[in-house]
Amino acid sequence: MNNFVKKWTESSLILKIIIGLIIGIILGLTIPQYDMISLPGELFVDALKAIAPILVFLLVSSAFSKTDGGIANKFKKIICLFLVSTFIAALVAVIGSFLFPVSMTLTEASSLSPPGGLGEIVSNLLHNIFANPLLCLSQGDYLGILFWAFVIGIALRKVASANTKQMLIDFSDALTIVVVGIIQFAPIGIMSLVFTAVSQNGLSIFLEYGELILLLVGCMIFTALIVYPLIVAIILRRNPYPLLYICLKESSITAFFTRSSAANIPVNMILCEKLGLDEDLYSISIPLGSTLNTGGAAITITIMTLAVCNTLGIGVDIPTTILLCIVSTFGAFGASGVVGGSLLLIPMACSLFGIPSDISLQAISVGFIIGVIQDSFETALNSSSDPLFTATVDYYERAKRGEAVNFLGEFAKKENDD
Repeated sequence: MNNFVKKWTESSLILKIIIGLIIGIILGLTIPQYDMISLPGELFVDALKAIAPILVFLLVSSAFSKTDGGIANKFKKIICLFLVSTFIAALVAVIGSFLFPVSMTLTEASSLSPPGGLGEIVSNLLHNIFANPLLCLSQGDYLGILFWAFVIGIALRKVASANTKQMLIDFSDALTIVVVGIIQFAPIGIMSLVFTAVSQNGLSIFLEYGELILLLVGCMIFTALIVYPLIVAIILRRNPYPLLYICLKESSITAFFTRSSAANIPVNMILCEKLGLDEDLYSISIPLGSTLNTGGAAITITIMTLAVCNTLGIGVDIPTTILLCIVSTFGAFGASGVVGGSLLLIPMACSLFGIPSDISLQAISVGFIIGVIQDSFETALNSSSDPLFTATVDYYERAKRGEAVNFLGEFAKKENDD
């Protein structure tokens, strides 16, 4: 048994995931009636979601208990990077919608209640931030977790002894080991998740909504492979693709199949550790990115809104599309705090064009139909860019200090050590 465990942990995780993908597709097509095959995937996602809030709280509180004021400059840069990249992603969606206009077959209106506007989204987020910290931990509300971890960390910096601070570090290190153990089950979990997706949806989803899906996926892929690397290249003034390749390989696969940025937080933290990034930075930027770095959500809101306009024959001018990008950007920031995610922000964006809510609610229903594809690509784009932008800011700060920066050096060394 020990030999099996040793061989399993030492073999390539990516290769095992690819094998799991193939097995999941075969099982989904041949024996879709065996629902119990879905269970390992559900447990895998549950385990990641369960460990992530505690890990984030301990890492962030530990970081602030011992950090100095110099780290604040990095956080300003990472937040600005999240904001700018999300806005540019919305612009890509606008350009894509003008170049390849699509319409949709509207269906029955969704029974869900979308937020009334940006004011309601901001109000909900503020209430979540100041909620009971134990409630934030149990519900996985990362803005609240970050806020209380920051407050407690600052308080610990003033009163805690060195032993207390070391205890926090030891606990976070122990949880990191647990996360590494959970990730070893990724091939089995992804095999199960692929089985669920294939057995429940098949390929019929492409028949009616193929053009809409292709536009959404195309804009997200273009953003991931062209726009985001260009941003990184402008900041670092070097080839961004080695770093992008690592982030896509290590982060986007699990994000694609779990369809949960929260579940991918532990995966991204392990990746940042392998890249040799500053723990004080990534312990905060990664959970923060799961809420604020939402280019995929901005693309979804923008394209779905313009598709409704095309369906109804509503003319769209340039000033209104710029306003749509701004609304999509700030709305996307609150998407993770609203049940239903980015799709529930569509009526708010549609209101810019005078589209009544009974029509825009039908667009939400279409979004849920194609959600198994749209949400997978959206989560993969959002989550994989969290470590990409974190590494960009960290490497930029190192270069300013005159330190040598090697995209692959630390990662390759960590891979060999593991």
